[in-house]
Amino acid sequence: MSPIYLEKEKQRSHVCLLFKASFFISHKTVATPLASLLGVKETVRLKVPHNPSLESYYCKVTKNPTQSSVASLSKQTGYSERQVQRWFRRRRNQDRPSLLKKFREASWRFTFYLLAFIAGLASLIDKPWLYDTKEMWQGFPVLTLLPSQYWYYMIELGFYSSLLFSVASDVKRKDFKEQIVHHVATILLISFSWCVNYIRAGTLIMLVHDSSDYLLESAKMFNYAGWRNACNYIFIVFAAVFIITRLIFFPFWIIYCTWVYPVTIYPPFFGYYFFNGLLMVLQCLHIFWAVLIIRIAIRFLTHNVSKI
Repeated sequence: MSPIYLEKEKQRSHVCLLFKASFFISHKTVATPLASLLGVKETVRLKVPHNPSLESYYCKVTKNPTQSSVASLSKQTGYSERQVQRWFRRRRNQDRPSLLKKFREASWRFTFYLLAFIAGLASLIDKPWLYDTKEMWQGFPVLTLLPSQYWYYMIELGFYSSLLFSVASDVKRKDFKEQIVHHVATILLISFSWCVNYIRAGTLIMLVHDSSDYLLESAKMFNYAGWRNACNYIFIVFAAVFIITRLIFFPFWIIYCTWVYPVTIYPPFFGYYFFNGLLMVLQCLHIFWAVLIIRIAIRFLTHNVSKI
């Protein structure tokens, strides 16, 4: 490997470690006081009495035993069936993440996505390919890498790498598997676009994704704080921005300009197909999330209308 490549890998690793360190520091110095200010309190949950048989079944078999399993466990432990069911219910509740933990994660991601969107917009505001996507291919494959683009890439790559490393300790959500696919596809997309000099396309893709994520995280923060109206209104704005950027602009401008236009100026190669394949994976995830978002938005709107 070349010394330049190794140096860039070292810088990416440093950025990733910096994100992890700032994540833990912000929990104590920023997120916790902010949560207290907004009225988010730590949930105190009773711990279940330690029982080796039930704990082993809970960890190794299932967290939701069937009625026949409850009867079998009742005989093993000497507990009544009602006590076994109560033990499992409290044990599941014990594992649920607290509102404070959820708020801390949301506040950290909100901070990053907002700053990343501002930084990305500042680095692209005077670039012609922000306004005419065909300009991203002018001069390809020999494109000048600007310092702002370099650090935009390093910061985004470091952040998503840190998310992948912390996935085991983060709050598990219903779209956990989709999030893993998204993080892996994003890291591959950023890394590969760097290698084949699709830098301009990569900066546009990152900007599109950052444009709505901070709105979602701020809606989560208000939701955890119990500010329902603020959460609902912000979520509606997020839904609109998400649909416009990821279901309209992303496929009909960006993917069009990476899939259709390049073959008019150079022969397709492996990188062309791999890069666009990753974009299609992201687009499938966008559609999946858009369906969920629209359902939630409709519920918010109908709920507010019924109250009026």
